[in-house]
Amino acid sequence: MGLQIDTVDEQILYYLSQDARHTSAPDIAEKVDVSAPTVRNRIRRLEEEGIIRGYHTNIDYQRVGGRLMNHYVCSTGNRNRQEMAQRVLDVPGVINVREIMSGKGDLRIKVTGSDTDDLTRIAQDISALGIEIDDEDLIHREYFRPFAPFGPRDQEVVSPVTGVAGLAGDADVVEVIVKEQAPIADKTLQEANEQGLLTSDVLVVRINRNEETVTPTGETRIQEGDFVTIHSRSGLTDETLKAFTGE
Repeated sequence: MGLQIDTVDEQILYYLSQDARHTSAPDIAEKVDVSAPTVRNRIRRLEEEGIIRGYHTNIDYQRVGGRLMNHYVCSTGNRNRQEMAQRVLDVPGVINVREIMSGKGDLRIKVTGSDTDDLTRIAQDISALGIEIDDEDLIHREYFRPFAPFGPRDQEVVSPVTGVAGLAGDADVVEVIVKEQAPIADKTLQEANEQGLLTSDVLVVRINRNEETVTPTGETRIQEGDFVTIHSRSGLTDETLKAFTGE
C-alpha cells in the first residue's frame, strides 16, 4: 500500500506543482496554516516515499535557437516496455518518455530537434531500437497546471473549459470536456450543424477519446467524455460552449 497522505500533504503538492523553484517552505506554511518545519518534514517524507520524484525545469525549446518539438506515439511489440523506455532515453534529442498501459502505442516519446532533418534523424534512431513509430505530431505549445482537488478548499470548482488561447487574428481555441447532458452528445458534427448547435465559423479540430486522437469529419459522432478542441475566428460564445457542456 502506498503512503497515505492528508489534506496538508495534498496542498503542499499543489503549491510545489505551481512553482517549486520560487515557493519556499514558509510560503507554503502560511497558506496551509502549519509551521515551516512541518512543511519541510512533509516534503522530505514525500520525497523519500517516491511521491515527489523530482523537480524538473519547463524549458521552451522554441526559444532556444528556434528548436522544434515532436511527439511520437510508438509501440514496443513483444519487447520489454520498461527496458525499451530506458534505452530510448539515450537517443540524443529525446527529452521525455511515457509508458502507456496498452498494447499498441505503449510508448509516448517527446523529442526536440534543431530542424526537420534532425527530427528525422531522431526518428530513425528510435526505429533502429526496434520501436515502431505509429504516429507523430509537431508540438506547438504545452500547458501545465496543478491538480485542482489538491488545492485550497475555499476555491470554486474549476470550469470544464480547460484552456483558451489566441491563434491568428482574433481566433479562439478552447479545449472542453463533453458532459453527459450536453446537447451535442451522441450527435454527429453534421447533425450539430443542421440543428444550429454549431455556427458556420466554429470548427472542431481535434477529439481526444480513450487515449486516441480522432480527426473530426462530418460523420464523427461526439461522445460523452470526449476532450474536444474547438476553434472559431469570431470568438466562441457561451451558447457554443453550452452545446458541449450543457452548463
